[in-house]
Amino acid sequence: MSTHQLILKQRKELLAVLCGGGSAEPLDCVLDLLLAWEVLIWEDYLSIQVAEKALSYKVRQLLDVVYDKGEDACSLLLAAMNQVLPEEQKAGLCFGKECAEVGKNRPDTATLTLLADRPVLVRKLRDNIDGALNVLLTTGCFTIKDCDVVQLPVYTPSQQVRRLLDQVRFKGETAAKTLLQYLEQTETTRPNPEDKENHLSANCMRYQKKLQSSVAAQSHSLSTYGGTGHFSLDDIYTDGLLEVIDGSGETTMLGLEDVVGPVGTLNEDADTFLVSGEAGSGKSTLLQRLHLLWAREALLTNTFLLFPFSCRKLNAEHRELSLKELLFLHCCWPDRGQDEVFQFILDHPNLVLFTFDGLDEFKQGFTDEERHCCPTKQVPIPVLLFNLLQGTLMKGVMKVVTSRPQAVGPSLKHYLRKEVLLKGFSPGGIDCFVKKHHSDPAMARRVLESLQANTVLLSLCHIPVFCWIVTKCHQELLGGQDGIPQTITDVYLLVLQYFFQRKSSQPQGVLGKAWLEEHLDTVLKLGQLALEGLGASCYVFSGYELQRIGLTEQDVSMGFLIYCNDLSVTDCKRYEFLHITLQCFFAALYVVLNSKKNRSVIYRLFQPQYKQLSGLSQRCLGHCIDSSVEGVESRVTETLNLQITAQFVSGLLSQRHHNLLLDCCPTAVRERKAKQVVKSLSKGMQRHFKSIPRPVEGEKKSMHAMPSFVWLIKCIYEMQDSSIAQDTMAKLDVEHLKLTYCNIGPVECTALAYVLKYLRNPVGLQLDNNSVGDVGVEQLLPCLHICHSLYLRNNNISDEGIRKLLEKGMTCERFQKIALFNNNLTDACTQHFAWLLKSKQNFLSLRLGNNNITSQGVEQLAEGLSYNQSLQFLGFWGNKIGDRGAEALADALKNSTTLIWLSLVDNGVGSAGACALAKLISQSKTLEELWLNKNSISREGVECLIEALKMNSSVKEVWLRGNNLSPEEEEELSKQESRLTF
Repeated sequence: MSTHQLILKQRKELLAVLCGGGSAEPLDCVLDLLLAWEVLIWEDYLSIQVAEKALSYKVRQLLDVVYDKGEDACSLLLAAMNQVLPEEQKAGLCFGKECAEVGKNRPDTATLTLLADRPVLVRKLRDNIDGALNVLLTTGCFTIKDCDVVQLPVYTPSQQVRRLLDQVRFKGETAAKTLLQYLEQTETTRPNPEDKENHLSANCMRYQKKLQSSVAAQSHSLSTYGGTGHFSLDDIYTDGLLEVIDGSGETTMLGLEDVVGPVGTLNEDADTFLVSGEAGSGKSTLLQRLHLLWAREALLTNTFLLFPFSCRKLNAEHRELSLKELLFLHCCWPDRGQDEVFQFILDHPNLVLFTFDGLDEFKQGFTDEERHCCPTKQVPIPVLLFNLLQGTLMKGVMKVVTSRPQAVGPSLKHYLRKEVLLKGFSPGGIDCFVKKHHSDPAMARRVLESLQANTVLLSLCHIPVFCWIVTKCHQELLGGQDGIPQTITDVYLLVLQYFFQRKSSQPQGVLGKAWLEEHLDTVLKLGQLALEGLGASCYVFSGYELQRIGLTEQDVSMGFLIYCNDLSVTDCKRYEFLHITLQCFFAALYVVLNSKKNRSVIYRLFQPQYKQLSGLSQRCLGHCIDSSVEGVESRVTETLNLQITAQFVSGLLSQRHHNLLLDCCPTAVRERKAKQVVKSLSKGMQRHFKSIPRPVEGEKKSMHAMPSFVWLIKCIYEMQDSSIAQDTMAKLDVEHLKLTYCNIGPVECTALAYVLKYLRNPVGLQLDNNSVGDVGVEQLLPCLHICHSLYLRNNNISDEGIRKLLEKGMTCERFQKIALFNNNLTDACTQHFAWLLKSKQNFLSLRLGNNNITSQGVEQLAEGLSYNQSLQFLGFWGNKIGDRGAEALADALKNSTTLIWLSLVDNGVGSAGACALAKLISQSKTLEELWLNKNSISREGVECLIEALKMNSSVKEVWLRGNNLSPEEEEELSKQESRLTF
């Protein structure tokens, strides 16, 4: 079959693999190769990479362009895809016969070299983009504005490199030569990997191969949920959303290869990289993927030795160890030349990487009080670990640490090079994961359709562990008799049912209605183990501890506990729960179903700073308790785990599960416990309400909620009792509720909307700098009627999320303000805002800064603006509207009798746009401030503004910093008009 026919026949599959996961990187890499091989010319490239178009559009355009170029071009496209795509995505695809290597004469100009060497240059520049921009800036090839365009936070590091190459090519031969010379200089100063291999001994090389083999074997299968089926990591791994926040608060999306890269560096002198994310967000799996790619030499190629550690396993190490013993006993033992290998590690820290998974599960909180810098001296494990992290021991070794964000205190943050945030799955990631999990496309489609039909369940699936549960339990989900799960407790009861059903002796594994009662003995024993473990910060259990509680081989075979591959040299079998959240769930089951009278347990679960459970810690697992920490207050991580447990307790005591628990625990005991939970939640909320400060005169009464407030809201939602939510909100009297930087995702949005819809008075809801996304926006709709303002800056929201939000917003009389700075909005969203402005003549404020809106979008919005007679604040900072957009806005707003503030900062507005805005100034009776900083306005445009200001005394300020004016011109013009600010 010809490659022409292959492209046509496989078009749907090629589209799927290049769009899979929602990342543009595979398409970008293919385009790099096709430009380098001269399959595409620059005009082809521009016709494909249309900024405002969806990824699927770009892939279709590429397939069309190449198909029209004939057989040779199709052959090279398939060759490029074969080179770029990972093995698991190539399954089932045919790439035709192998092409002969593309041989071209070396280009004779620097600009052509940028195209010919584009794939190589992207790799080289990814870690050197700051240096390249600095050189281009200092040599005059780039302006500050050019640098800002390249480093827009919406771009990944690889995309920033491609923007840089495109910009340099546009600037011409001088800029291209400057960039290539810079790269040549960095290559000569960088150590040659071949030189490194030349001075390595045979023992070191042998040890590296053994370590790679060991790490590859440990990382090959998905370990996080082992025991429920065996998945190759290659087959199931799906990228999560990775973000980094720089010193100025700007957010940048990252790829896995950028976790230890320079992007987002806050402290150049530190060596520790933190990957933080909530429980179940995929931190361990991400680290496992990193390990596997290193072992295959596909990532971290400058790292010669990688040593992986699990903090929960280090908890069980009570011996004092030296660094040498830690590395060789817990990771990989050198067969020969132990001293020689260790000396190499000491001499070359820059070639070594340590990873520590689950720092939040380490029994002792980080401290930098005890210093230790001797690699051969034996010390307790906490001392060794903490000194490695702060760089006192083995300075120069890179360390990657995973943890839940709340468990990382200020003392540790002082030693971080950067913090990467793992935000779970994107909507595309959920699709990708489900399709990878189900080999049957029809079943995958049914599961995805059921998720799309239930947005509550879809919101849960943004957390990978919940997505796994829902995908794993698809039969119970699709054929469930109790309806679709609504809460996290529902989901975990689903997984409980699934595991028992697998082992059921009944025909076809069918469970009766009393399935929980039938397995109550197993549940209680697992619950006791789980709760005692949480009380002692213990997550790994010996066979002796299982035996002490009475757990049998049959109990273990249910699959909730898995065998733990302990890397230390002991013969003792150890076990752990499938996931920390499952341990919390069993602990909650024990709290609810245990009939023994212990009235203090529930009250203690809901205390703000939980201390070890009275009566339980005395019996806690002997091998887990360190006498040095018995009297110390529980650490942050313990509190987090017990908060998850409290959520499950709230859910289990919901009336929804009354019938399920009817014969498992006396009704009177359950009702008493439910009352305790309600009372605890009420007291917890009261503590927050009492902390609300009195408003400053002239300001609104505001409450800045803390993460524990969100936790209490989630507990109320788990109970699914509207009367509790109603009673709680009746006591909240604020005009503004601030929940910034609180890790609010779709799950939290569901709970917030459930509770906040019962507020008595309208409120401004501020959710800036969270992870709301499109699904979270949809979950907020039930409480939109009570929101007069909604602030959703930096929340990864797209046009589709805005469409649904504004459809609802048009029917909400009180909804008057919205702020959407730094999201993923394009021109497509502006038609929805136009409809909103037409229909709502009480809408006051619209802020759309730092999105991807062009003049085309502004022209769509202008129609709504021209009809609206209420808007007071309009913000477009950091878009791309240009002169044409400024002219459209000025014309639409010329008859406005309400506009007070207008911002068009950094929008490519020139003098033509400024002159159009001058007409607006001359006509407006209400405008007070106009912001035009960081544009391209020259003297001619400023003079138009000055003339207009002579006719308008109501305008107080016009901001013009960073335009095309010399210092002398700025001084002269400011003398002519004092309201201009340069």
